[in-house]
Amino acid sequence: MKNLTKQTKPVKAKEINRTWHLFDANGKILGRLSPEISHFLQGKNKVNYVPYLDMGDYVVVVNARKIAISGKKNKTKIYTNYSGYPGGLRKVSFEKLLNTNPGLIVKNAVSGMLPKNKFRDDRLQRLFIFADENHPYKNKFVK
Repeated sequence: MKNLTKQTKPVKAKEINRTWHLFDANGKILGRLSPEISHFLQGKNKVNYVPYLDMGDYVVVVNARKIAISGKKNKTKIYTNYSGYPGGLRKVSFEKLLNTNPGLIVKNAVSGMLPKNKFRDDRLQRLFIFADENHPYKNKFVK
């Protein structure tokens, strides 16, 4: 007798369809929004997801300047960057970074949620973050 169980078809890199997703960060908490964004960047929302291919979609985040953070972290959270040289430690507070470059806050949070593998840089290139509602990708979204 034949084996009548259904098997999933293997996915080829040429068959990957990437769609566009829009996230509005107005009033959303950073720790709740970043896992959702990373979920779409990895492609885990698709039925035919496989971990050995980069199947992720494009993600556009608007209103990054209006993102919220829980507790007293808006006063105490500090982002650090160390160049490796003596005196190369740079510290920036959350409030200052929110005023100067709010996209970097969202990008750091989403980058921390992505797996640390060879697809990470490509996935982050498909993330587009804007401080306000204006963005050039309005015609990409399917209605």
